[in-house]
Amino acid sequence: MTDHQELYVGGEWVRPAGQERLTVRSASTEAIIGSVPAASAADADAAVRAARAVCTDPGGWSAWPPARRADVLDRFADELDRRAEDIITAICRQNGMPLAIARQIEAGSAARLLRYYARLIRELPIEETRPGLLVKETLVRRRPIGVVAAILPWNVPQTLMFAKVAPALAAGCPIIVKPSPETVLDAYLVAEAAEAAGIPRGVLSILPGGRELGAYLVSHPEVDRVAFTGSTEGGRAVAEACARLLRPVSLELGGKSAAIVLDDADLEPDEVRADLFAATLANSGQVCFLGTRVLAPRSRYAEVVELFEQILKSAPVGDPLDERTLIGPMVSARQRDRVQGYIEAGRADGARVVVGGDRVSGPGWFVQPTLFADVDNSARIAQEEIFGPVLSVIPYDADDDAVRIANDSQYGLGGTVWSGDPERALAVASRVQTGTIGINGYAPEPTAPFGGVKASGIGREYGPEGLASYQ
Repeated sequence: MTDHQELYVGGEWVRPAGQERLTVRSASTEAIIGSVPAASAADADAAVRAARAVCTDPGGWSAWPPARRADVLDRFADELDRRAEDIITAICRQNGMPLAIARQIEAGSAARLLRYYARLIRELPIEETRPGLLVKETLVRRRPIGVVAAILPWNVPQTLMFAKVAPALAAGCPIIVKPSPETVLDAYLVAEAAEAAGIPRGVLSILPGGRELGAYLVSHPEVDRVAFTGSTEGGRAVAEACARLLRPVSLELGGKSAAIVLDDADLEPDEVRADLFAATLANSGQVCFLGTRVLAPRSRYAEVVELFEQILKSAPVGDPLDERTLIGPMVSARQRDRVQGYIEAGRADGARVVVGGDRVSGPGWFVQPTLFADVDNSARIAQEEIFGPVLSVIPYDADDDAVRIANDSQYGLGGTVWSGDPERALAVASRVQTGTIGINGYAPEPTAPFGGVKASGIGREYGPEGLASYQ
């Protein structure tokens, strides 16, 4: 049981203004594992005041030379590395992410992003002179955009936090982070690392809270930019609020990506099967960019269905802290019931359950990894984001048909193309309407821009583009 009594506001540990608390439960046992104060509007006001002071201080963080900020970011990364095992354990206990998956996608991600942006601001000039057409020359100066509010989800909390925190701090912006109520314990470890690294007063605040606190921050008159990752429904509400205020916003939202298996794909090697699992089922399906629509050529349809049947049957389900586990629980009872509802909808629409389809008995919010075959792309399970270990295998006739089906979606975030011919795969990938797409595997690359099109979002994180969005 982890019990915190204070909030990290503007780089200081303070007593909360209110009496409300957030209780954290283990996704795998349902037992209470932690309790933290719930930040109130008054706490948010204090965090914004501290951040605004940073922006107006002529000797403050926002005015520091980039190299000086970079040194602090490197120290911050070092402190996070020292706490890496505790952070990973906290994540696995809270949201049920299997430890083996956490080591791949969460371990070191925060420190990696901090060091990347530290290097970037040492290398990139903040001023440039451009020759003009109507005047002799123009001086372009990149300055911090101001106070940032970051609203985070629960599924990959460290990576998604530092996709915002690292470039914002590098740009010179103070940032107020609202983690999801389901994953607040690892956020406290981040605050401890920030304090140990010497992050100056006012630069970073971490405010646990629910939707009401997020909405308050998004509409706060002294916030200059909002960074949001979450559902498309939540993103629309954030976008509406920011549009009224003419406030810059980035939205990384939902997805229903396609994993296109071409007829020349070699699916036999074990490493290919591991990569297929990672691209379609990582974190028990609770990742927005996963290729949960598997598009298979009719000539190899039965083979692809059988392959994924083997992949799902061989994926151990259980305790997320067990190194052997590949499928953990859903983050909450509500999410488990939501996923189960989609499984029933798939059955009702006439899809064939090949593997799974039921809950797992015992404590914890588990759902059996489930594979549907004979799925029409118009079915709910093919069109709506499920956010669980549920895959749909959809047949197609030729490459053009695969592209058509992949693009027949309101979303466009990730995706993959699997082929033995890289040029052919690239030609197919380039026609898919999506933010990023991988060939024979998928992983968001920190040096390249990441984000969605259509209902998957607005704006880009990672890469120099991520830094520019805070300038």
